[in-house]
Amino acid sequence: SSRFSVPSLTLPQHLSGDVLALPIFKQEDSSLPPENETKNPPFQYVLCAATSPAVKLHDETLTYLNQGQSYEVRMLDNRKPGELPELNNKMVKSIVRVVFHDRRLQYTEHQQLEGWKWNRPGDRLLDIDIPMSVGIVEPKTHPSQLNAAEFLWDLNKRTSVFVQVHCISTEFTPRKHGGEKGVPFRIQFDTFALGDSGDYTEHLHSASCQIKVFKPKGADRKQKTDREKMEKRTAQEKEKYQPSYDTTILSECSPWPDNAYTSTNQAATLSFASTPLSTYTTSSVLDRYLERVCLSPTASIQDTQKWLLKNRFSSYTRLFSNFSGSDLLKLTRDDLVQICGPADGIRLFNALKSRSVRPRLTVYVCKESLQENAADINQGPNAVCDYYHDCETGLVCFCAVYHALYLEELTAAELIRKMACVCSIPLGTINQVYRQGPTGIHILLSDQMVYNFPDESCFLISTVKGQQSTLTDRKPQPRSLFDKDVMSPFTFPPLCR
Repeated sequence: SSRFSVPSLTLPQHLSGDVLALPIFKQEDSSLPPENETKNPPFQYVLCAATSPAVKLHDETLTYLNQGQSYEVRMLDNRKPGELPELNNKMVKSIVRVVFHDRRLQYTEHQQLEGWKWNRPGDRLLDIDIPMSVGIVEPKTHPSQLNAAEFLWDLNKRTSVFVQVHCISTEFTPRKHGGEKGVPFRIQFDTFALGDSGDYTEHLHSASCQIKVFKPKGADRKQKTDREKMEKRTAQEKEKYQPSYDTTILSECSPWPDNAYTSTNQAATLSFASTPLSTYTTSSVLDRYLERVCLSPTASIQDTQKWLLKNRFSSYTRLFSNFSGSDLLKLTRDDLVQICGPADGIRLFNALKSRSVRPRLTVYVCKESLQENAADINQGPNAVCDYYHDCETGLVCFCAVYHALYLEELTAAELIRKMACVCSIPLGTINQVYRQGPTGIHILLSDQMVYNFPDESCFLISTVKGQQSTLTDRKPQPRSLFDKDVMSPFTFPPLCR
């Protein structure tokens, strides 16, 4: 028969109201009640895995688990006759979680688990092995809670749930030179009864135990190493340590807080209202870009929080809640990788340093009207105008203001969309876009044409009203559909390269 090393405890009164709403795991107070006042817990959970022999007498047990291996947890009804009669012939709900043992990591649990999710997309920290489990009903895992699962069970029937832990202890240890000591976890069960609202919200009991998770077969090797170390100790030294037991009893603790870790989909939680294309101006686009990308060293704590939200770092706003712009900019790349994990750490570092991806194509454009264009060219270089380009002499007046268009997709639709912004023309009123070719012919703008534009080409944009044309005309003219504006934008050759 198995022996149990951890007695059931009743928590001291002054510890029951933890101001941080975190579970009380350790026996932090020696003022235990007299033995005759000790109350047996209504439930007992037994993890079928051996405890470590290298644990001192008055310390909590430690159990080693293999990553991904199914371990049985026996769910036992421990009520005395007449205790909690309202539960007779009723189902209860239990939530099993894998959580951090150390307080330091509990405070940053959300950030730690979000970082783990980025490094292990699609994986869960905890799963229930449903085929091997006995007596559980309606097992559920929520996509937003990667470290928890829940199920119903009948107190009158034999119940065993098999759990799998997929995270290993060293994944949450800052990596330095290898061989780092892994952080301990806890497996915690919270059990609830059916409340008046029809949901399982009435808390009955909570218990947990300390574990460490190793890569497959690593727990067996660690258990063997601890056992060999203990065998080398003297008999007097062995008296200071607990014996190893075949199973682990979970000890009572306070319930896990309701605001436990929930993984959020940033795309779903952040929404931005789209602005009609015609309302943009070049300055407003630039202001919005700078506001989103650049973090000023003089930014206040509030401004820094807004910057994190706008740059899709909402899961780290709590972690950096006391950081100003200067504080955040002082962090090195290694600091950010250690705090946020490799994926988000590098992304945050690049965002802080305003490292943007170079556009695939840059085009410079200048607005003109068709009438002004004809008049200015006829008048020659002595005319007073905003710009002038003479194809024969090569004279160019640099009074014109050009707008830079940065293209990533290299498609005609992308170029038209950005030219509409520059010209303040509603996108829906544009019928066709042409490039003016040799002898004044109009060439329809296409994806292939945009793809073959030389980088940093300069063009003039003309907007003309659609006119009726016939197929018999030899000289191509802009074609009209419902009398919409037609953009005939590009006079060629380019002004400069």
